[in-house]
Amino acid sequence: MEVAGNHVQSCRTELPEPQKPLVDDDGRPLRTGTLWTASAHIITAVIGSGVLSLAWGVAQLGWAGGPAAMVLFAAVIYYTSTLLAECYRCGDPTFGPRNRTYIDAVRATLGDSKERLCGAIQLSNLFGIGIGVSIAASVSMQAIRRAGCFHYRGHEDPCHASTSPYIAVFGVMQIVFSQIPDLDKVWWLSTVAAIMSFSYSTIGILLGVVQIVEHGGPRGSLAGVIGAGARVTMMQKDTIKSPPPSEAKVMKKATAVSVAVTTVIYLLCGCVGYAAFGGAAPDNLLTGFGFYEPFWLLDVANAFVVVHLVGTYQVMSQPVFAYVERRAAAAWPGSALVRDRHVRVGRAVAFSVSPARLAWRTAYVCVTTAVAMLLPFFGSVVGLIGAASFWPLTVYFPVEMYIAQHRVARGSMRWLLLQGLSAGCLVVSVAAAAGSIAGVVEDLKAHNPFCWSC
Repeated sequence: MEVAGNHVQSCRTELPEPQKPLVDDDGRPLRTGTLWTASAHIITAVIGSGVLSLAWGVAQLGWAGGPAAMVLFAAVIYYTSTLLAECYRCGDPTFGPRNRTYIDAVRATLGDSKERLCGAIQLSNLFGIGIGVSIAASVSMQAIRRAGCFHYRGHEDPCHASTSPYIAVFGVMQIVFSQIPDLDKVWWLSTVAAIMSFSYSTIGILLGVVQIVEHGGPRGSLAGVIGAGARVTMMQKDTIKSPPPSEAKVMKKATAVSVAVTTVIYLLCGCVGYAAFGGAAPDNLLTGFGFYEPFWLLDVANAFVVVHLVGTYQVMSQPVFAYVERRAAAAWPGSALVRDRHVRVGRAVAFSVSPARLAWRTAYVCVTTAVAMLLPFFGSVVGLIGAASFWPLTVYFPVEMYIAQHRVARGSMRWLLLQGLSAGCLVVSVAAAAGSIAGVVEDLKAHNPFCWSC
């Protein structure tokens, strides 16, 4: 050490900080997801434009049954999601092998036969959601056109417009966005989509409050119309950065945040809409034209719905893309078809794409778009998809994986309670599916898929 005046110079060499690894423990690129990005993914996936149909749902059950049903199902979904969160890693919750997808977790815990069953159900469900999202987006686009028509021509004009052109436009947008490599790269899209969902839900709630004030108080009955007349995927966990804390702990917190937020929004949309319209609540607060003015605000809200659904489509489709592409990479390792190629457009835009990914994802979007054009029945289709997937994916497999992983003794009190929960949800799913199928059949009688001006 050398002392010169008031300056002290140390001869100790400063060691450079060790570089952070560029890959995770499974060799994949370093995950960067956090509690908030995971919550945004879940909210984006869960809150669709279907939230605007909750007023109609509450109208069927009344003030007694509607809110109670929403809270009950929120509790069930939160509980089964926490069971699923514990299945992300096998064995050690911090350093055990990862299950990157829902299907991987089922295979590791329940075996190959259950994996095949789960895979068929999950991929079919995600495909169906892609169809439902395409329909929902087209309905909102159509509503923008009709709102202007009603404003300028009057409410007596039917202002008919087909959803098919709008489904096609949405499909073109998704062909572009579907080339995003994986879910970890669309965190920004999920964040934007989550903001959009809050925005249009808030507009729907405020319009409902205005309607209540105009009517001098809330409408509706305790029993509702019926009384008077008689899904967190493993893919979101796979974006969370490595522990500490463990991915399961982060995902449980993200589930709690997202379920709490979505339940509050559901209750507000459903209850305010029912209070505004009573038993005459439309099946969609923004597209069913319970409101006509201010038409520009309806346009803004429906534009928010479309932006949100662009993100929802990607969040729901990326697991399907990843599953097929992993199978393709395993089948043709090193092939030029599956190898990424870096493409640069100008100086600012650069991306990677493989021929197989470009062709497969484009074809997938085209198929969902075509089916949506053939069956553009928003309420019935979305209801059927939800009913068909709720029990197996949200309840049955998480419960069975928890029982297997924690070795819950058959016949024990915990085992009986878990099986009772599963059986009860199965009954609800079957009843809901039956009603939705009847709705689709009824809608098909009056639908002409080849008329774009009807």
